[in-house]
Amino acid sequence: MKIYTKTGDKGTTSLFGGTRVPKHHIRIESYGTVDELNSHIGLLRDQDTDKPTKEFLTQIQDRLFTIGSILATDPEKATLKNGKERLNIPKISSEDIEALEKEIDKMNEALPEMTHFILPGGHQSVSFCHIARCVCRRAERLSSALYDIEAFDEQVLIYLNRLSDYLFVLARKLSKQLQAEEIQWIPKKSK
Repeated sequence: MKIYTKTGDKGTTSLFGGTRVPKHHIRIESYGTVDELNSHIGLLRDQDTDKPTKEFLTQIQDRLFTIGSILATDPEKATLKNGKERLNIPKISSEDIEALEKEIDKMNEALPEMTHFILPGGHQSVSFCHIARCVCRRAERLSSALYDIEAFDEQVLIYLNRLSDYLFVLARKLSKQLQAEEIQWIPKKSK
């Protein structure tokens, strides 16, 4: 398989199913941002953290490939002529979302109560986590905009929403593990 096809040299690309769209199409922005998020999760997974967290991040990366595939599929070509679905992969399930929620709850139990917003930072690993969270929120916004135009499995939107929550709590867990200071945002009083 050649890496370069030259078919996108004029600013278009193919969706799964063959439909060609401009590279700036909201669908491309959506799954491109999910791909960017997946790369940030990989960077986060490469940090010095515990094995269960690394394994869970790998599961998340797998689910993000699924989400990217769903977003890269033209809804009009999602079903083949024989009635079968074009994507022959597991969908995002309620179990996937529940897994994120269980991890969030488990991490949250060991963390001090949050009373203020927290400034991102404190340690490089924590900062990588906050960057991934922000990219996740952007992926969610773009996917939500796409959903308004061409609906797809709404479990994708729920998963992305819960994933950004997971990444926020993971950043707090890493702060605690790494003994990094969490700096609270306390707005200055106006004069």
